[in-house]
Parts: sequence; C-alpha cells; structure tokens
Amino acid sequence: MLDFPRWKIWAITLTIVFGIIFAIPSIFPKAEVAQWPGWAPKSQINLGLDLAGGSQLLLEADLADAAKQRIAAMEDNVQTELRRSPRVAVGDVSTSGGRISFMVRDPAQLDDAVERMRTLTQPVGMTGARTWDVVPIDGNRVEMIATEAGNAQALKDAMTVARDVVRRRIDPSGTKEITVVNQGERRILVQVPGVEDPEALKSLIGQTARLEFKLVDFAADPAQVAQGRAPAGSQVLPMADGSGAIAVQRRVMVSGEQLVDAKQTFEQQSGAPVVSITFNAAGARRFGRVTQENVGKPFAIILDDKVLSAPNINEPILGGQAQISGNFTVESANALAISLASGKLPVKLNVVEERTVSAELGKDSIDSGTVASIAATAAVILFMLVTYGRFGVYATAALLVNALLILGIMAIFNATLTLPGIAGFVLTIGAAVDANVLINERIREEQRRGRKILDAIDTGYKEASTAIFDANITNTIAAALMYYFGSGPIRGFAVVLFIGIITSVFTAVNFTRMLVALWVKRSRPRELHI
Repeated sequence: MLDFPRWKIWAITLTIVFGIIFAIPSIFPKAEVAQWPGWAPKSQINLGLDLAGGSQLLLEADLADAAKQRIAAMEDNVQTELRRSPRVAVGDVSTSGGRISFMVRDPAQLDDAVERMRTLTQPVGMTGARTWDVVPIDGNRVEMIATEAGNAQALKDAMTVARDVVRRRIDPSGTKEITVVNQGERRILVQVPGVEDPEALKSLIGQTARLEFKLVDFAADPAQVAQGRAPAGSQVLPMADGSGAIAVQRRVMVSGEQLVDAKQTFEQQSGAPVVSITFNAAGARRFGRVTQENVGKPFAIILDDKVLSAPNINEPILGGQAQISGNFTVESANALAISLASGKLPVKLNVVEERTVSAELGKDSIDSGTVASIAATAAVILFMLVTYGRFGVYATAALLVNALLILGIMAIFNATLTLPGIAGFVLTIGAAVDANVLINERIREEQRRGRKILDAIDTGYKEASTAIFDANITNTIAAALMYYFGSGPIRGFAVVLFIGIITSVFTAVNFTRMLVALWVKRSRPRELHI
C-alpha cells in the first residue's frame, strides 16, 4: 500500500488537473469565456433543446423531384445496359411523360431489349408487383412505366437515406444531441439545440448537393437555348451566377456519388476559395477517361441543376482529384464541402414548418432542479463524512473530481447535455459513491478479521476493485448497446454514462487510493477509524 510510485502520483495528478482546466469554461457564461486570453481553453458543453432551446424544422420530400431523379437514374441504367455486348441499336431515349421509351432499330432485337430492361426492375415486397412495368409497343418500341408500388418503395428508401444525410450534415462528429426522425412517409423532423442562425441551418439541409459533370452540347442553337429548348439528348440548364443558360448533354459523365472526400481549399494562383474533391477508384478511372477523350471541350460542373462553371479540358485529369470554383466565399465553399462529403440528398427537401423551441424546463424548473441536485449531493456528502470519517473526506473529494472530469471530457468533445444526459450524469455520480462504499466496507470487514491497518487497506482496495470492475463492465456493455442502437437523446445518455463509468472507476479506485497511501505514508496511523 505504501509502495505508490512517484510517476503514478504525477500521472493521476496531471490527469485530474487537465480535466478540471477543461471543465472550468463550462461553468462560466459563453460571453465571459469569449473574452479570455487566446491560450486559455474555451470549449464548453452545449445545452440541448430541452435545456437551452433551439431550432425545429419540418422537412417534406418534393415528390416531383423524387420522380425526376428516379427516371434519370433508370435512364442511365437503360443506356448502360443497351450498350452491353451484344449491343442493342436504339434511337434516342425519351423521358417525356414520366416514362422511359426508345425505339429498337432492328425489330429482331426487340425481345432481347425487353428482357434486358426487365432485369433492371425489382420485385416490391411480397405483392407480386415490380418497380417498373416493361411494355413492348408496335413491334419496335419499348416503354418503361414506374409502378405505384415502385414509387412508394423508392420514396421510403430515399427518406431513410435522406434522414441519415441530414444528420451527418448537421452533426458530422456525432456528439451533438440533435433529433432527426422520419414523420410519416414523406416528412423529416429536425431539432437542433442552441442554433443561433436557423437560416444557415436551412441552407445546409435544403441543399440537395447533387453534383454532376456533363459535356456541353456544341450542336445546340444559341437562339433555341435562350428560349429554353435543346436538341434531343440534351437539356438547358441555368448558370448559377444568373448570367444565362447553356445546353449540356443529358448523360452524366461523372457524379458526386463517386466522391470519397470534399474539403474547402484555396486556388493556388488567385487565392480564391474553392472546393477540392477526390473520386473513388471507379470515379477516378471514369473521370480520367472522359477528360482524355474530350480534350479541348468544355466540361460543365453542375450542382443541383445549376451550372457552376464550364471550363475547357486542357489536358487529361488522371489523378482522381479536381477543384470546383464558382465565386465562393470561405463560408459557402465550406458549406458545399460538408454537403458533398456527407452525401447528396436522394430527394429534394422543402421546409414546410420552422419554429424556435424554447427550453421545456423553463428557468424556474432549472433553478429548482439545481437546488434539488445540490441538496441531494450535500446529503450524500454528509452521509459519507459521518459514516466513514477521514475516508468519507476522500470519497467526497473523489466525488467532486469525478463530476469535474465528466464535464471536462464532455467539453473537450463539445458534447451536448440534455435531460437524459443529466440523468446519466447523476447515475454515474451515484455509481462513484457506490464504489467508495464498497471499498470502505471491505476495509472494515478486513479489520474485523484482525488484519493490521496496512493489510486491511491493501486487501480492501484489491478485493473491492474486482467487484467494481465487474459491475462497470456490464454498465459499459449497456452504454455501448444504447449508443449503437439509439439516436439523439438515447445516444446522449449513453455517452455521459460511458464517460462517467471511466471517471468514476478512476477516481474511486486510483485517486482515493493515492490519497490514502500518501496519508498512511506521512502519518503512520496506529488505529484506523472507518
């Protein structure tokens, strides 16, 4: 017990000091912390929607856009399938009227074309319906019509993906206790605590971030383009800066789905903010092949059906990396990079309801809760002091240090505290007290067995530590499962619980043992009153 190495004393002390330093900013108001010197830590714990209020948005899927994107995706699959060997010669693929149709040049290949199209459809559940109906017409034409069951399944899948994309955009690190849940078949409810700029939140969420690279159509008549008409196989898209419109080929050469990274950087020569993107292996090969085959031609960079720019391809780009420019500010370039990195929204989301959510507890309730918490903590401390004397003082010190360590670790990760998080916080404080009770009672038991003071303390800590570790392993497993399967407040509870388990074991087993060892070494007591 007396053999407590100096390095261990320093390690425990420094850990506690650093934890307390990072916990201090959370005790003071944000306005006051902002005025502190630059070298001082300023990370604070965020308060959740139920404690500090925030923004609430109700998003609704644009069904027309969903149908449009579904047809566009199938059109690309159709063209790819028809080009597969043996190639089926067809005319232009039409998407007018909400259906896909094309004419087979050789009627003898009609059956082959129909079979290929049917392989692109999927069954919907156990209904017997398929996602698309494939219909041959007049012996040389094939039509693909989206079924109601297919549309419903596609919307359901799109809303699931959209929910995850929205969550990643708002909370990339996963430490804020935001709420993103589906409501009904086509709506998503978003609650974000402590947001001071709801307009920026709407801009970040509402951007579909559908990035496409398409070739500019030189054959288009400028007069027709000005009237919004383009040749077959092309489309007219507006410039993002409002300078006009250009005709681009409908076929997507490379899309944002093949991105693996996007970040805001600066253009080397002009220093203007740009977004640097990196493609995956398949995207890099396709991007390199397209630029290699179209040197000297303009390549339109399109975001959400608006042309950001249409630079000429001066040379093949084979490295799988590119830059997107378009009169960005640093803030807008960073927002676009986040949107691209988190993935595109499979369907456009419109804000149908926006409101500010006030704190549900209210100031009076928060004050009452604070008074109750302080009174309860004081009662526990009084009980520990009366019951265990000097060892109760050590347990009280461990209790206070444990609370500060939890605050410090949460502040380092900029986590959010809500009512469930407070419940987890209180639970870990109780667990920390339980650990000290186990240790002290075990020391008492060893004394009653006739052991000497040092042997009683040493055996008490060793035997109680085994039970403490076993109990907290089960709590850790429970916290991990809640974090993995839960979301929003449930994850917040799990995070606080997990942090509290680690800090409570550290303070109850290591910190109090260090204090007891230093006291025994210095005082050499002949009697132990516990």
